[in-house]
This record gives sequence, C-alpha cells and structure tokens, in this order.
Amino acid sequence: MKKLIALVLTLTVATISFAQKNEIKAIDKALKNSNFADAKSAVAAAEALIGNMDDKMKAKFYFLKARSLYAGGAGSDADVDKAIATLDELKTLESSMGKLRYTEQANEMKTEIFNSFLKKANEAFNNKNLDVASKAYENIYKISPKDTVYLFNAALLAAQNNDYETSLKHFIKLKDLGFTGIKTNYIATNKETGGEETFPEKTNRDFAVKTIKTHINPRDEQVKSKRADIVKNIAFIYVANGENEKALGAIKDARDEFPDDDNLILTEASVYIKMGNNDKSFELFKEALLRDPENPDLNFNVGAIAMEIEQYDVAKTAFEKALQVKPDYANAALNLSFIEVNKGNAMNDEMNSLGNSAADNKKYEELRTQKNDLFRTGAAILEKFVENNPSSDNLDIYNQLANIYSALDEGDKFNAMRAKIKEIKSGGGN
Repeated sequence: MKKLIALVLTLTVATISFAQKNEIKAIDKALKNSNFADAKSAVAAAEALIGNMDDKMKAKFYFLKARSLYAGGAGSDADVDKAIATLDELKTLESSMGKLRYTEQANEMKTEIFNSFLKKANEAFNNKNLDVASKAYENIYKISPKDTVYLFNAALLAAQNNDYETSLKHFIKLKDLGFTGIKTNYIATNKETGGEETFPEKTNRDFAVKTIKTHINPRDEQVKSKRADIVKNIAFIYVANGENEKALGAIKDARDEFPDDDNLILTEASVYIKMGNNDKSFELFKEALLRDPENPDLNFNVGAIAMEIEQYDVAKTAFEKALQVKPDYANAALNLSFIEVNKGNAMNDEMNSLGNSAADNKKYEELRTQKNDLFRTGAAILEKFVENNPSSDNLDIYNQLANIYSALDEGDKFNAMRAKIKEIKSGGGN
C-alpha cells in the first residue's frame, strides 16, 4: 500500500512539472510570434504554478514574464512597472543561485527600457506634455534607482503640471534619500561645431581631448546642491494645498538645514499671512531685511506681501529700496505708482457720498485736488523711471501712465503714451 501511495505522489509531481513546462513553452512561443496578448495570458496561467517551480525554471519564467509585460515597448505604464520589478526579482533570484543564466539579458532589456523612457521623456518635455514626461522620468528612476536626478525631474514636472500629490511624494522621497544632485560636469569644446559638450565621465572627456583630439578647452563645472530646492518645494506644495501647519513644519526643517536662505523666511511669512498672523509675518520681514538689506528682490518681495495686506508704508519703503539698489526694477516702480493711485481711488466713495450743498461742493473739490495730486505722484514715479531707463520698452509702465493721464484729463500726455505703446507693439521701440 505504501508503494502505491508513493507512485501516485510521483505521478502528481510529474504532472505538475509537465504543466509548468507547457505554460513556459506557451509564453515562449507567443513571444517568438510577437503575440504579446497571448504571452500575457500564458503568464497568468503559469503564475498559478510558480510555487512548485524550481529556481532554474522560475528564473526563465521571470525573464519571459518581463518580456511579455514590456511587449517590445508597447506595454502600458503599469505593465512596464511590473516588468521592471520582475527583472529585479530575476536578478535577485539568480544572484542567490550563483548562476546568472538570464541576468545579462535582463540587464540588456533594462537598458532598452531605460533608453525608450528617456526618449519618451525628452520628446514629451519638448512637446510640453508634462504629465507624460514626469511619468517617464519616474520610470527611468525605477529602472536605475542610483540615477536619482530623474526622480527630481519627475517631481519638478509634476509640480509644474499642478499634480501636487505626485510631486510631494517624489520630493519627500528625495529628501529621505538625502539627495543633493551635486556632481561635476566634464565639458569640452567640439572643434568641428564650436559648441561645448558634456561628457559622462572625465575619462571620456580626456580621451576626446588628448587621444582623438576632436575637442579642446576642457573644463569642469560643479553642479550646485538641489537639497534646498527639495525642502522648499515640499513647503511650497503644502502652502498651495492649504495645509498651513504642515507647511510651517516643513519650513522649520528647511530653515534648520539652510539657515541662510532668505526665501524660506519670506515663505514662512506668507504662510502666517494666510493664517491671519500679520504680527508674526512682519517679524520675519524685518529679520529677512536685516540679513540682506541691499537685496532688491528681497525688498520687492517684502513690499509685494506688505502691499497685499495694505501695509502701504512698509511696502513703499521696500519698493523704494529695491529701486535704489536696482534702478531698472520696473515692477518696483509700478507698485510704488499703484500705491499712490490706490490711495487716490480710495477717495471715490467719500466723494460720491457728498451732497450738493456749498459745503459739500467745497469738500468735493478738496478731495478731488488731493486725489489728482496722488495720481500725479503716481505718474511722477513712472516718469522718473522712464527718464532713468530710456531704453525700457515695458508696456505695463506706459499703460499705467496712459491710464493716469486719462484720469487726469491730460490729453496730450495720454496721446503720447498711446503712440509709444503702439510703437513698442509694432516692434519700433528701442
């Protein structure tokens, strides 16, 4: 009786083994005919038997499964993700076996996938298809996790495409990985084209310069750390999502890591403004300006946020400083003008509320004179800017001047501005 049971068991194992081989052959045959749909169906059938496969057969199955999912480059993003994971399983398995039967082919396949996604990412980026480009760069990173810069590219493009959820996930992963992006670019000038080219390694550059002598003027270029950009973007995305407390936590982490980054101070100030804590925001403004009082952009940003919450004295001082340091700062001049014009416009309600009595008429004329004086002050700021920057073709400046002259009923000056605007639009400006 015992012998009969043993015989039955042997036959059962043989039957399973035969079934495994049949399924593997079915995958292989479908792939040879480029019939990827049938190959995937056969993979699904073989998957149910994987627990009974020996390592040698399992390795072959993983390789064929990856090829089926990749489908010669026609596989969906989800299937290609699975193909990449399967190739990694294959390499891990063969490494543990100590026999690399399919590993070399797996590496070649990963290189093919890498190059296809790189081409796809670059084409999508050039066509401004940010969603496709971001996903392609993410897939490149999955293929080659050591090339973390591609995950950084994916994160940036996702953010630009307003896909904050994906972008945040990538940036947090980069932060946790300690990614900096610091590297050295090895550059030389191509003799034939005259253009500079970047080489992947110093040895490649030196070979081109010293051995085959196709390039000249070798130089090294150090790429700055992207670490600050990562932690700032995490904070910015939280701000965009309205998650103010998380944003403040991320900014604190960023400021601890980059205490000299003034933009982080302004970001924190803007979060406090959204939370209604203007006192805290102005403390941060003062801190930023004390650290770098001659920075025109910092002064402008302080002025813009102060203007937004109607702290016009602070805004005016900041814009004036920005213009003092950078006399061609058109937006600073515009905002200074807006402050004066807005003060004038604020008188409209009071003027319109007055009646027709002699006292009301007198008050109306007083307010109208004050309003026009404010408008003229606003115009004078822009006139001085134009005088100091005669080659400027900033349409916003001239449009604002035209609007002010129209409000003041100064027809000659208004017509001169309209003529200037027409000249710039026709390409006849300086």
